[in-house]
Amino acid sequence: MTNYQQLFNYLHSSTALEKMQYLYGNAQEITVFETQRYESLLKLHEEKFHSTETLYFISAPGRIEVAGNHTDHNRGKVLAAAVNKDTVACVGKRTDNTILFYSQGFGEISLNLNDLTLNTNEFGTTQGIIRGIAKQMQDMGFVIGGFEACVNSTVLSGSGLSSSAAIENLISKIFDVLYNKANLDPMLQAKIGQYAENVYFGKPSGLLDQSASAIGGLVYMDYKNEQPEVIQKTFNFQTKGFTLYVVNTNSSHDDLTDAYAAIPAEMKAIASHFGKNHLRELTLNDIITNIKILKDTFGERAILRAYHFFTENNRVDAQINALDNVNMEQFLESIIASGRSSFMYLQNIYANVHSQPIALALALAENVLQGTGAWRVHGGGFAGTILTFVPEHKKAEFISTMEHAFGKNCCIALNIRPVGAYVF
Repeated sequence: MTNYQQLFNYLHSSTALEKMQYLYGNAQEITVFETQRYESLLKLHEEKFHSTETLYFISAPGRIEVAGNHTDHNRGKVLAAAVNKDTVACVGKRTDNTILFYSQGFGEISLNLNDLTLNTNEFGTTQGIIRGIAKQMQDMGFVIGGFEACVNSTVLSGSGLSSSAAIENLISKIFDVLYNKANLDPMLQAKIGQYAENVYFGKPSGLLDQSASAIGGLVYMDYKNEQPEVIQKTFNFQTKGFTLYVVNTNSSHDDLTDAYAAIPAEMKAIASHFGKNHLRELTLNDIITNIKILKDTFGERAILRAYHFFTENNRVDAQINALDNVNMEQFLESIIASGRSSFMYLQNIYANVHSQPIALALALAENVLQGTGAWRVHGGGFAGTILTFVPEHKKAEFISTMEHAFGKNCCIALNIRPVGAYVF
């Protein structure tokens, strides 16, 4: 078994240092920060639970969406990546069917696994996610059981890095490690998370967030078939002179569920006109040749969102080609084109014409980076963050400009993390 002292000693071993660098990067200040973070979790777990069970550190990363904005839910293509911001648990088994889940900054959750009934009062809560993960894994034949966890997350809510996907993959990985011999397939893990988010968390979503977090690395995913095609890519943007930043506009996602839900609903409404379930079963020519009846039936916005879907799939292919040929100029141009399509056709920049923080962030990014970098709306849109590729010589000006508009520390620098949910 691994007890508190053994796990503490392990944190200061050369093996642990190699793993820290693997997950978070080689910078000394980062490895020092992460080691102290893990130590703090271990100490907190001992103070709260005094466990005599074998203890584990388990981590699940946040993610960025590089391209494929709002295409996964209609079986499109995406390019995404796990990042070095994550949710970490120090965890051990319990001998009963109770989960005690203490998250630093958010308090403690107590949940009895004998009751996995859907509770709509838990929509939007971590408790709902835990219950949904447990229910789906139990229904799939996996073993579930109680545990005690102390949790810390650097995937902050509102940061655009999908804190919910990180939590979902963390919980399923905990059940996997403690009770199922750690053999859970990453894509199945992602689907379990998607179920919990859709049904128990009450948020409609595709599979991009959960699968990018579960698989890890820079990854191309084509959701055309029930079992998606997954190809992990190797590309180091830093060695090409670029740092990835998400810029947090400090705008709230509250009350935007209807705006998010309208995007897949409108795309699928167009598909249903042709007797199909998803736009991927059609072509852009199907839309163009039937434009009059589609406009009269569904309105212009639904058509524009369908147009974005088809052209976005092509841009994902173009970006993969650019990376394979190490053509940064072509890659950056495609990122900008993807962002413009989201702005003009998908229209997920603002839900309220009097509140346009994402549009402002994009304008400021363009003003600083034009001709040297790239910028686009990130993830679901409407509020939250933008994604940028910033060259070294523009970093100081870029950060200063964004902090002047959105506050100190609004720029979050990221590395691509090579692995998904992980037992440390």
